[in-house]
Amino acid sequence: MTRTVTSPYDVAEHLRTPEEMAAYLEASIEEAGGDAAFIAKALGDIARARGMSQVASDAGLSRESLYKALSGERNPSLDTVLRVVGALGLKLRAEPAFDPVPAARHSDRDRA
Repeated sequence: MTRTVTSPYDVAEHLRTPEEMAAYLEASIEEAGGDAAFIAKALGDIARARGMSQVASDAGLSRESLYKALSGERNPSLDTVLRVVGALGLKLRAEPAFDPVPAARHSDRDRA
């Protein structure tokens, strides 16, 4: 019988462009369901793709603390997340999760 040889999949090897990195982070945020450690792990994947030492330097953090913060085993502070996102050349943005204006009010607004 022939054995199948496998190797671990590393998403960082496939994140080559800023667009791919942004799409991966956005998909991770949607998939996380509020799990900050999951999002931190995705940021860690992107940082590894960019080069952890360079990202740490650009974020003003030590490489070791960055590895720990983005390991997926901790919930990093918002300050750390924002520094890393900035160092990666990405932006976080917000959008409404639902339409804050009830349908009845839409018709009133449309008549004005």
